[in-house]
Amino acid sequence: MKKMFSVNHESKKMDIALLITRVGIGLLMLTHGLPKISGFSEDPVQFMDLLGIGTTASLALAVFAEVVCSVLVVLGLGTRLAVIPLSITMLIAAFHIHIGDPFAKQEMSLHFLLVYVVLFILGSGKYSIDSILFKTMNNPISKLKAANA
Repeated sequence: MKKMFSVNHESKKMDIALLITRVGIGLLMLTHGLPKISGFSEDPVQFMDLLGIGTTASLALAVFAEVVCSVLVVLGLGTRLAVIPLSITMLIAAFHIHIGDPFAKQEMSLHFLLVYVVLFILGSGKYSIDSILFKTMNNPISKLKAANA
């Protein structure tokens, strides 16, 4: 019972929680992004021109964020950078696309945004490609071996 109310954050548990969060949120966002790919086959492209850059470019940015960046988040590759376009997309969804809708319609975008902010702050965790790539770069012993080679 004491463990249930503990506020100590063991590193391994935090890394597992980050893995579950990354994979879960990334796969959930892919369900929104993958159907948008078919929008490129429509002539003319049917998508909102939110930034004044044209419907095709707006759709491309949305697909980049919701598909490419979501895959990067799932893999844990460049997670902090990948959540930036995703966060911007969710801000636009919540406060531009759904601004006139009831809060229940905005809520999903805000939930996604909240998770992306947490991932931006905490990073991808130990069970990620980021961890594998940067473990050797930040390891002092690896630096010494490289310097002596």
